[in-house]
Amino acid sequence: MEPIEKTIVSMDWMTLTIFTGLVVLALGKYLFHKKFLNFIILPFNDKYILLHNKKGQFSHWFHLLLTLFQLINLSLFFFLVLQTFDLAPLDNTLTSYLIVLGFLALFELLKFLVQLFTGFVFNNSGLFGSLVFSKISYLNYSSIVIAVANILLIYITSHSKTTIYVALALILLINGIGITKLLKNHQKALLTYFVYFILYLCALEIAPLVLIGSYFKG
Repeated sequence: MEPIEKTIVSMDWMTLTIFTGLVVLALGKYLFHKKFLNFIILPFNDKYILLHNKKGQFSHWFHLLLTLFQLINLSLFFFLVLQTFDLAPLDNTLTSYLIVLGFLALFELLKFLVQLFTGFVFNNSGLFGSLVFSKISYLNYSSIVIAVANILLIYITSHSKTTIYVALALILLINGIGITKLLKNHQKALLTYFVYFILYLCALEIAPLVLIGSYFKG
């Protein structure tokens, strides 16, 4: 009788990452069901923003869980985009993904702190806090689309540029709706700080995208 070699196949790290993200989302839905119901209709109804945009909103567990869900999936999406378009020499390993996750988490944290500091400098922390909460909420919502795109790119349409383009279009649409509603809801307050608001957009919203685009183009 010849010995038979048994090969133990470890769980694919992308599958584990997708599963972790879904667990985080399910946990948020289970623990904060009413908040989740308001959140899931966010692009069509501002009830979530109006009800939860108050002091302590950034430290609420529901917001933290959704932001974690967003970071997990957005990092994976960036990783897949970099691989598909050969924009960076990344190995198909968990370590490479964790590097992307670390850079993205650090970038979002620094941006968040600078935005809040900007509100403090302009002596209007309430307004800037409201703007930041609204933007993060819409970005968190768009991470649902990102999660679906990740599943498609990993299991169904591997390295599909079309899937990436469609996902990016939907992400821009969702966040565009958020920005439009944000401007509409705060138009009176923003007119008072119009010049500062333009500087804020250029420094914290447009400039990072230009720098990242220039890096990949080069």
